[in-house]
Amino acid sequence: MLLSSLRTTFFCGCRSAGKGFQHSSRSPQLRQWVVKRGQSTITAEAGASAAPAAATVPSAATNRIVGRWLLGCSGLVVGAVVLGGVTRLTESGLSMVDWHLVREMKPPQSEAEWEAEFSKYKQFPEFKIMNHDMTLPEFKFIFYMEWGHRMWGRLVGLAYILPTMYFWKKGYFTRSMKGKVLGLCGFVFFQGLLGWYMVKSGLEEKPESYDIPRVSQYRLSAHLGSALLLYCASLWTGLTLMLPVSKMAETKRLMQLRRFAKGTGGLVFLTALSGAFVAGLDAGLVYNSFPKMGDRWIPDDLLAFSPALKNFFENPTTVQFDHRVLAISSLTAITGLYLFSRRMVLPRRAKIAISLLAAMAYGQVALGISTLLLYVPTPLAATHQSGSVALLSLAIWVLAELRKMPK
Repeated sequence: MLLSSLRTTFFCGCRSAGKGFQHSSRSPQLRQWVVKRGQSTITAEAGASAAPAAATVPSAATNRIVGRWLLGCSGLVVGAVVLGGVTRLTESGLSMVDWHLVREMKPPQSEAEWEAEFSKYKQFPEFKIMNHDMTLPEFKFIFYMEWGHRMWGRLVGLAYILPTMYFWKKGYFTRSMKGKVLGLCGFVFFQGLLGWYMVKSGLEEKPESYDIPRVSQYRLSAHLGSALLLYCASLWTGLTLMLPVSKMAETKRLMQLRRFAKGTGGLVFLTALSGAFVAGLDAGLVYNSFPKMGDRWIPDDLLAFSPALKNFFENPTTVQFDHRVLAISSLTAITGLYLFSRRMVLPRRAKIAISLLAAMAYGQVALGISTLLLYVPTPLAATHQSGSVALLSLAIWVLAELRKMPK
């Protein structure tokens, strides 16, 4: 009985309170206050619900977007490396004798503009010593080769800088990623300046030299090396953002394999870099035989320059010999890595990456030998240079697959 009486009293009180509120809400001031109060409550709830959503940026989805962007940028860098190699092989790199960031984006249009550009080229050593009988149509070809390489470089710069600004504004970058992309963008700018610094070395008058005009092999290797570093950094960052870390037990053999893969990757990079000295000195045009150099395993003029250290950077014979040794060493290391990995239980992607690395290594060595024996034909030499980047890419993929689980 007591419980029943309490229930009846509670419901009657609620009903009378509701009627009282309905009656009082007829006041305009009270109605406005209720509406404003409701709006502020809705706004606060909406802000509270939006806060967790904003906190999820960057997320796995944004990491995939940034990863795809970096992989695309690394592809553009490969294009610049390949185009630069073809420009070098066709001896087109010294056709543009000045550098302007914006003005040179438009090539000569009229015949008078072409003649003016050709006249500037005639004032420099390459025309006076090598191309003194060059015609205007021939000049146009080498000019467009160098112009295309420079325009591609500008495209690479825009591909890095503009998306960086957009993703930064959207909040797609973590704190560590901000430092990485700033470093990449700065490296692109440095690469452009280094390219012009390299070209300048081939435009200088050298009365004491009897050699043909060419860019400094030191600056060429620095230019190629910085491009490869930019490529490796972009590819590595993109792959680590897109590929999930493989779950592997941290055994002693896995740690040995990981160290082996790092050393092999470094050797592949060093071999590719030595190719810049081969290109810079036209060292592929001496001793066009294999496996011996001429009729000897070690040629007589291997240490012809004094001091001896100078031979490793300025003697074409020594530079070619070093490139051969590094190439065979890389092939041996990759073969050992492949055989070592076959005795381990690895994720499927890691096995595929190592197998492709081994296959590409043998193909790259075959390309190099063919290029040498055929006296460096441009199509085959360009393919060989592209193969070095492909081999380096596969080495980076292997490292990405074998990386440690983040703590």
